This record gives sequence, structure tokens and C-alpha cells, in this order.
Amino acid sequence: MANQINRRNWIKTSAMLAGGITFFSNSVSGLLAKPVVSNFQKSFTLSEAELMAEAPPTMVLKARLLANENPFGPSAKAKKAIEAAMDTSYQYPFMYYGQLIDKIAAFEGVNKEQIVLDAGSSPLLLAAALHFSKNGAIVTADPSYDDLPKKAAEVGGKIVHVPLTADYKTDLDAIEKSIDSGTSLVYICNPNNPTATVVDTAKLKAFCERVSKKVPVLIDEAYIDYLPNPQAVTLIDAVKKGQNVMVARTFSKLYGFAGLRIGYMVAQPEMLKTLSKYTQGSMSISAPTIQAAIASYQDREFLDDALAKTQASKKFLYETLKKEGYDYIPSSTNFVMFPLKMDGQKFVSEMMKRSVGVRFWKFDDKDWCRVSIGRMDEMEAFADAFKQLS
Repeated sequence: MANQINRRNWIKTSAMLAGGITFFSNSVSGLLAKPVVSNFQKSFTLSEAELMAEAPPTMVLKARLLANENPFGPSAKAKKAIEAAMDTSYQYPFMYYGQLIDKIAAFEGVNKEQIVLDAGSSPLLLAAALHFSKNGAIVTADPSYDDLPKKAAEVGGKIVHVPLTADYKTDLDAIEKSIDSGTSLVYICNPNNPTATVVDTAKLKAFCERVSKKVPVLIDEAYIDYLPNPQAVTLIDAVKKGQNVMVARTFSKLYGFAGLRIGYMVAQPEMLKTLSKYTQGSMSISAPTIQAAIASYQDREFLDDALAKTQASKKFLYETLKKEGYDYIPSSTNFVMFPLKMDGQKFVSEMMKRSVGVRFWKFDDKDWCRVSIGRMDEMEAFADAFKQLS
């Protein structure tokens, strides 16, 4: 959808927001009403990156609940590693890339040649968009994370959008039926963004085993760390079995690295060599970031604490919505989607006036709000503002 987050561009404007809003001018209200038109979808309100790119740099929010960030990170170990890395940050961090790859390979049980690093998962999604858009149509769910399909469309690629199921999950059966001789890639975000739903693991694994024999499958697992047992759900097993499957991962979510920028892809070595033609790879990652990732990878104490805090804030949000008479889609991530009872663009604008940033979508003949899970004080700010509008 046209108002989806662009992970690659968000870093350009993320520094504009922190703390509590001090004002909301008429000019900013005007920005909220300005539509963005995709070349293959309908018009929607400005994305948060586009909004903040035009907003006054002094504009800040009490509750920044529009970018699915982890407000509890990065970890203390990551911060310590960043500080220690500064003294030698004049050096290229060649010697450190292998350390992180070794850690990932050992934990996931894959070969080092099956892993590539980059500055977040966005450059890897962009590489896939550029490569596969040349060779045929890209099939994906709708709505889903739009970065890869949007970039492919912008360079002339064909996108086949497949509606979600009645319970707002990726419709694997319908996607499989949409595949033909002109399909170049299947892209699946699981858990899905913006609906926060996850598909049945056994069904997805069987889907990938069948479909990857015909066409490559890219599984975006940006939010997998929010699931109870990521190791049981991940499609990295498909890569280990030799299937033509790519798995994109990021440190931007549960690890709290959205502003630090690091991610990776697990795939067959030949596929990684092909996609590497479109990206800078490890050379795009800063020395402090790579050191922080090494220090915090699989830091269960921090990750479990962040998960517990996220669950507490999510429970508070669920209770707030129920008290105000609103339904919601049960979430498997750090954000929640719920149908609105007013125009989505107006709702986002009114919430922003109350110092709370959220997102909206239009699908299934409804206006929806997507609210990210923040600290408890941010969720309380959301609740206070929401009650004034509900």
C-alpha cells in the first residue's frame, strides 16, 4: 500500500522525533492532508517518513507509535560496544563482519556462505526488487509490507497483489494460484505488516517447498523475534534443505537497532551472489553498529525483557480498545491493527494534534489504524488521546 513504511528512507528523518510535542501548527495540519499517489495503488495520507521530512525539525511527539520501533532498546551491551568502538572507528571494520556472520551461522545452523549482511533488511529487499522486476511479475499479499513491491513498480516491474484471507492473514492458496510462467518472485512478510498476523507454520513450509521449485520465494521475517518460538517458525530450514528460498532478517525491531541499521539475508550462495550486484553489503555498515550487533546478538536477557514489556503495553492497548468498544486484529508483533469508526486520515490528524503519532490504511472497505507498541507512558498518552475521539 502507498503509505507503508520505507525502512531504507526512514533513517533520513528519524532524528526529528524524540520526547514530547510542544506545538502542532496549521502548516503541519496541512501536511497531514496531503496525499501520496503510488503508481500502482490508491492515494493515502503521507507516510511518517514523508511527513517528518516536511515537518518543522522541532516537531516531536509524546507517543511515537507510527514506525514499529522497539523503544526499550538497544541493549546495554550494544550501547557499551558502540562506545568502545568509537576510538577505532576511523578504521574499516573488515575484521568484525565475519564475527557476526559466524554467530548467526552457528545459531541458525547454516553455512557462512549462506549469509550476507547489510545496513538493515531494506537494501536487501531493494536488491531483490531491482533484480526480479526485470524478469517477470512479483506476487505478494495485499496489504503487506510495501517496500519491495513499491520499489519494483517504480522501475517498471509488474506487481500482482493478492487479498488477505477473511481473518487478515496472507492467503497462501490464492498466492499459489496466482503464480504462472510470468512470475519471477513470491514475496511474503511473515508476520505480516500492517495486520500483525502470522500464517500457519506447517502450511508455509509446505508452500515454500512446492513453490520454490517453480519460482524463488522471499520471506521477510522482520518481526519473527516477537513470536514465542522463532526457531520453530523461521523458513531458514528451507534454505538449509537447499530450497530456492530467501529469508530477510533485521535488527531494527526487537533488538532496537532501527537507527543503527543492520540486517541480513539467508539464502543459497548463488542467489546471494546475484543480489550482491545491487547492494554495497557489509561495506554499508558502520563499525559501531557491527560491534553493537555482535555484542547483542541473542542476548536473551535483554530480548526477553523487551518482549515482556511489549506484551504488557500490548495488553494495556487491548484493554483500552475494548473499553471504548473497538475490535482489533490479534497481534503477533509489536503493533496492533484495528478498524476505525471515523475517516482514517482525520483520525491520524486529530491524534497527531494530541501529540500521538499513528498510521492508517484503507482496505476491506474500512479505515484502519495501526498503532505501534510503545513504552507504557506512550500507551497511556495514546489512551488519553484516543478516548477524546472514540
